[in-house]
Amino acid sequence: MASREARRRLIVNADDFGRSHAINQAVIRAHREGILTTASLMVNEEAADEAIALARQNPGLGVGLHLALVCGRSALPPSAIPQLVNYDSQFSGNPAAAGFRYFFSAACRAQLREEIAAQFEKFRASALPLDHVNGHLHFHLHPAVLKILCDNAERWDIRAMRLTRDPFLLNARLASGHWVYRLSHAAIFGLLSARARPMLARRNIRHTGTVFGLLQNARVDDSYVTKLLPLLPPGDSELYSHPSLDHFKNEYEALVNPSVRALVRQLDIQLIRYQDL
Repeated sequence: MASREARRRLIVNADDFGRSHAINQAVIRAHREGILTTASLMVNEEAADEAIALARQNPGLGVGLHLALVCGRSALPPSAIPQLVNYDSQFSGNPAAAGFRYFFSAACRAQLREEIAAQFEKFRASALPLDHVNGHLHFHLHPAVLKILCDNAERWDIRAMRLTRDPFLLNARLASGHWVYRLSHAAIFGLLSARARPMLARRNIRHTGTVFGLLQNARVDDSYVTKLLPLLPPGDSELYSHPSLDHFKNEYEALVNPSVRALVRQLDIQLIRYQDL
């Protein structure tokens, strides 16, 4: 039997669980009929209650918290976090501008801590075990946000987190086009992940060695997954996508494709959750 280090184990995650009915249905079908093992819940979105009910019916699905601090709704009212949201409880739709404000503004950082605490409390109220933590648009790796998470890791029971590092050279073998996006995101998140790694290690927060999906940006399809699986590095990896029955249907179809399931078995890839790390 291969050693644990030589074995190839894969977390297959769906982001944006709870954002819509179409996403919720795709997540559950991909878990029941495909290779999906975990999902990341947006606790403030309109279909969050439905997602929680579905997760309770499918206890084998590992559910984590998908922190929304940009391009989403807040848990707290606008009066409590006026630096972060508008009158309709909506965060900024401009991630770059929000990122700069979160980094340089002490008022923003104080309000971020309160909002993040509120989102953890909403997740806790679901009574679902916390499988992992990550962020919408990977804002959990933003320096201000990551410090808050690490400082409160014990209080919020953070045991596993996505360390978003999608190897560019491997990705270049799997897909073509969109080179500016892929190069820039590989560089940005390579730096952020390198900074985050020792911080997570000091707090015994587990993560996979690699994360696939970042450089595809909603283009995780049958072709990409079929090419990726034979090239998975030894150890633990994550493949994340955004399956839905309307938008990004290609990502849903890749996860339920019988040929993909057969290839996972053929290659002896073990499908796991973050709690299995």
